[in-house]
Amino acid sequence: MGSVQRAMRLLESVAEHEHGAPAKQLARETGLALPTAYHLLRTLVHEGYLRRDKGLFFLGEAAERLSSSGAEQKRRSTVVDALAHWRDLIGVPVYYAQYRDGEIEVLCVSDSPGNPAVEEWADFRETGHAHAIGQCLLAQLDDEGRRDHLDRYPVRSITPYTVRDDHSLLRRLERTARMGPVIERQEYALGTVCAAIPITVGNAASTMAISLPAHQADRLVAATQQLQAEIGRLMGSLAISISI
Repeated sequence: MGSVQRAMRLLESVAEHEHGAPAKQLARETGLALPTAYHLLRTLVHEGYLRRDKGLFFLGEAAERLSSSGAEQKRRSTVVDALAHWRDLIGVPVYYAQYRDGEIEVLCVSDSPGNPAVEEWADFRETGHAHAIGQCLLAQLDDEGRRDHLDRYPVRSITPYTVRDDHSLLRRLERTARMGPVIERQEYALGTVCAAIPITVGNAASTMAISLPAHQADRLVAATQQLQAEIGRLMGSLAISISI
């Protein structure tokens, strides 16, 4: 355990020196005897956690992979916590989705036994025309992107309320207010109404969405406005995190 602790202190010390540091300086900063520091530094270089260049030590690829993985987990945790907060505050399931590499991807869902999420009874990727998440993401694409998506996933009716054809869907998307919410009522699942709010993160089309049982449809607009306000308050801190 002592060797692990000393090695971690060396890694932390190296991380503080963007332009590298020699063994003597690292030994002094960590309070280690120089022979001990040399031994641990050589081991860390051998394992890829450090690299040595002209007598200076830098973080290696293995340490950078750990850092990257940790940062990604922290970003994801930020999104999960935000969705859970909104779920409890507004009393609705909350979804986060992106359009990536030509596909609709629901990346995070926060629900509860009292407010369950919509069951994915028909593949969300193939039925983007029918649900608020998909319509909101498609509305953020350019005309070529929308037509490419519909060539791969043509419009098909999955409930009596689903949009009937590509032309009707494209007209609807064109009428969607820029960065305005998209509301869908029982087009994907009977007995369920949904709303999705567009979010721009770099070049990625993203959305936060909510759902409610149809008998609570009168809550949908107010709940959507509340979510918009909450997202606006946290958008600065979420801007990086939601690029999961």
